[in-house]
Amino acid sequence: MKKATSYIVPELFISTAQNLGEKVAMRHKKFGLWTEVTWTEYYEHSIQLASALIDLGVQKGDFVGVIGENCPEWLFIDMATQMAGATTVGIYTTNAWQQVKYVVNHAECKVLFAEDEEQVDKWLRFRKSSPHLKNVIYWEDKGLTALDDEQVLRLEDLVQSGKARLSENRAVIEDRISSIDEDDTAILVYTSGTTGNPKGAMLTNKNLIWASEAISSVDDGQFINSEEEIMSFLPLCHIFERTFSVYLHMLAGYTINFVESIDTVPQNLREIHPTIGYAVPRIWEKFYSKIFIQMEDADWFNRIVYRMALGVANKYQKALDKGKSPNPALKLGNFIAQKGVFYWLKERLGMEKMRYAFSGAAPISPDILRFYKTIGLLIVEGYGMTETSAIITFSSPNEYKFGTVGKAIKGTEFKIASDGEIMSRHPSIFKGYYKNPEATAAALEDGWMHTGDIGEIDEEGFVKIVDRKKDLIITAGGKNIAPQYIENKLKFSPYINDAVVIGDRRKYLSAIIVLDEDNINKWAQDHKIQYSTYADLAEHEDVVQLIDKEVRKVNNALAKVQNIRKFRILDKRLYQEDGEMTPTMKVKRKFINEAYCDLIESMY
Repeated sequence: MKKATSYIVPELFISTAQNLGEKVAMRHKKFGLWTEVTWTEYYEHSIQLASALIDLGVQKGDFVGVIGENCPEWLFIDMATQMAGATTVGIYTTNAWQQVKYVVNHAECKVLFAEDEEQVDKWLRFRKSSPHLKNVIYWEDKGLTALDDEQVLRLEDLVQSGKARLSENRAVIEDRISSIDEDDTAILVYTSGTTGNPKGAMLTNKNLIWASEAISSVDDGQFINSEEEIMSFLPLCHIFERTFSVYLHMLAGYTINFVESIDTVPQNLREIHPTIGYAVPRIWEKFYSKIFIQMEDADWFNRIVYRMALGVANKYQKALDKGKSPNPALKLGNFIAQKGVFYWLKERLGMEKMRYAFSGAAPISPDILRFYKTIGLLIVEGYGMTETSAIITFSSPNEYKFGTVGKAIKGTEFKIASDGEIMSRHPSIFKGYYKNPEATAAALEDGWMHTGDIGEIDEEGFVKIVDRKKDLIITAGGKNIAPQYIENKLKFSPYINDAVVIGDRRKYLSAIIVLDEDNINKWAQDHKIQYSTYADLAEHEDVVQLIDKEVRKVNNALAKVQNIRKFRILDKRLYQEDGEMTPTMKVKRKFINEAYCDLIESMY
């Protein structure tokens, strides 16, 4: 287990930067080329910016907001803020201006770092109602119209002014850092807000570093090392990405590679060839669909070879799952399938160097995980939430069970309440919700975190998440149904991107289906279906029949009470901008039920 030199984030950061020096800390694309930033440069940029923040009047305990895509500047801002004794407040780039206004005003941010024209324009919409906000600082000026505004500053200019004043401000920075307590709030993380306004979770220095230590201790410290190449593309204001791109990063010392955008992830993956992968289920599902499309598009020879290899590898894995030793012929067949077929498939995706990967932030279908294992990529699950600093349970390459989220991490007290709710207590449980004592009291009881998730523990200690407590469906017949389990079964279909199961206080279950646009378009072309718009395609009789077959397949694997009796295909994708999804790509059930009430009623 890697032990931190300090439970104060800036102290750990400085220690790591001094020890690793010229080792590459991060890479990012600049003018089409990958540019490296060493740990020394990471530190220098951060302390110079901390010096500038002090000159701007940022005091210990102030809040500093940042809204921008994943990039080195985000990390410089985060570290500079904490070195100045302030608290970083991350904001999702996809948030509408009203949502940005809520976070900035709720936290009373003194400074806001806004990446570009789009984000600065959001502030311009509410600037008059945020008198506490003194300065807005940008780092991409293309198209920016607020350049002559006295409140608006350029990051590069700010860094240069901080550099010029560093000799005078260094002692102040050192005093600020030495005055930080491990229980001081390091970052304020606003929850996704599936219901109502987001709540600001106060995470301390110790919370963040202890969680990183716990992750690094998996498999006796062999889980992750300083030579890893890791991609950063989930939102940095989310605790999942923040842990791996910032805190575990400074503890383990590996290299972070920032993707150009979420749209370039497949291309950047092929350029970086990461050694460890992590993502939310939606990403793994999309790559599964991508493999499906690629193999459907392959010529007849490669299709036959792929299917034969998949068949052999499936038999091999099933034998292992049953605790049997595969016979020599099956071992040889699997070896040929892995080296001669699946290695090249993974290389085309940029995944051939991945020793393993993991999925988090939401449940994923075990069928998806089994598929990846069959082609030689082990993906395991972990479980946590913002309020627990991203971690409660964890799986490892040497200890996992599909359909579970692993075992409780070392140092964790864990129990299931009488109503089935998961409760956890460990040193990474948050301080509470900022300015919300009522919500804090509801979430914390004697240090125990009420997760809001229903779960089970098997005889080996593996934890299974049943569903969110508030999402459980109780049918008119009194049966308790966990919708996520059924939805994940449906999403294993390459033609279904999203599924929302309906049925609370109803006679039977129904579902709203969202098509996988790429795969359904390909299927329509192959079957010579004429259509002009996506909505036309979603309503086409042949498409409805296709989805009906997929639903029936799932129904055949479920108990009768879990069967989907009726479904409707949505003629659009779900978008965060429409209020249908959170920034972490989770469906907002309450919104869906309200927005599509007529569609739902048509099934009853």
